Amino acid sequence: MIEQQWNGVRRRVAELGTRPSSDQVFGSHGHRWALEDPLSDDGLAELEAQLGVRLPEDYRSFLTRVGAGGAGPAYGLFPVRRVQGRWRWEGDGADLADPAMLARPFPEHGPDPEALDALLAERPEEEDFDEIEDFDDATEAWDERWGALMFAPERTAGAIAISHLGCAQREWLIISGAHRGTVWSDCRVDDTDLAPLLDDTGTPVTFARWYLDWLEKAELTAHQPRTKA
Repeated sequence: MIEQQWNGVRRRVAELGTRPSSDQVFGSHGHRWALEDPLSDDGLAELEAQLGVRLPEDYRSFLTRVGAGGAGPAYGLFPVRRVQGRWRWEGDGADLADPAMLARPFPEHGPDPEALDALLAERPEEEDFDEIEDFDDATEAWDERWGALMFAPERTAGAIAISHLGCAQREWLIISGAHRGTVWSDCRVDDTDLAPLLDDTGTPVTFARWYLDWLEKAELTAHQPRTKA
């Protein structure tokens, strides 16, 4: 069943790239409807051996049946490639994932809410400073504290960044722990914590649902009459 859900997907993506309105799909100028070649079974086995963890079933079957990355939600699905004998994901923010921590369970909870609220309450306001240089220095110091709390490597243990939405917003696939197989939104740049993507019923979105929903919506957009400037 998992294998079958990818039947025809590579062809559908290629066909989308030929549609006159395909450039109306958000992010398509980034991936240009190109998919990487699929991984071989040996390549997948080597990747998982290096990570020390088995990838979620729908994602690993995507890698071997559809492609190792490329056309996908937002600016595309981060490709996984073998570079100088080591496997890694490539993309804007892909290096935020620590390969040494991918087999660790993704944390059940984010930073302590009280600590988070207290830090946000201390965020510098320009009107509180007589000199702009002092405000800039205070903001830089606060940003360092925010980064240490929100972007600590432990916060995304057991997860890989798989897509970039622009403005430093990303989406992650959880590969270890209780949330394994689900996709999470990362808007920490906007002072919010990571959060699971949910469907209309409040059910966490899996990788397959995430990708196939995007594909269906992209097909609807690309088959519409081209928008006049």
